[in-house]
Amino acid sequence: MKLNHINLTVTDVNATREFLEKYFDVHARSSSDSFTIMADKNGFLLALMKGAQVNYPKGFHIGFEQESEEQVNKINQRLMEDGFKVKPPKRAHRWTFYVEAPGGFKVEVFH
Repeated sequence: MKLNHINLTVTDVNATREFLEKYFDVHARSSSDSFTIMADKNGFLLALMKGAQVNYPKGFHIGFEQESEEQVNKINQRLMEDGFKVKPPKRAHRWTFYVEAPGGFKVEVFH
């Protein structure tokens, strides 16, 4: 058995799609202002559905594993340069940091 897709409710489908495309190499297969299906190179599907309110539980996040600590550092730097409020990566359960994504959920970037 393999996990095939996740559906996230977000407040802004287009901003979320652009964020994920720019920083995490997932791309829209189909897209509208209210619903987008995205895929990565391994065929994993991420659906974004517009909702007026988003209220994920504390601690909820999605994660993007990177090939190296250097790649984690590069993404962190790009996000900071683009105005996102991110703390530097740190050694926790892995080399990691979190960022609040447009649309109302958190993303963990780790190696």
